[in-house]
Amino acid sequence: MARKYRYPQRTVIDSLPVEPGRRPEDYEFRVITVKRGASQSEVRTQLTAEAEYGKWELARTRLYLGGGRKMWLRRRVMRVESTLFS
Repeated sequence: MARKYRYPQRTVIDSLPVEPGRRPEDYEFRVITVKRGASQSEVRTQLTAEAEYGKWELARTRLYLGGGRKMWLRRRVMRVESTLFS
């Protein structure tokens, strides 16, 4: 009787593209889905605008079998402590 191999369950947090030494909570993520027919220049323009004005960086790109693409953008969350005395 053949044994079934069970892959370990991965959570969404485990699969996020994070720099070594950082936690997923240090980042804010945004996913952009591009349909199959979108031109490369349209996608480049959209990603450039996101990076330039929203301070997003490209973290991961995945190309699917049908030609669609999914891109993960990330940016660091700035945690500011209050300097006011209470």
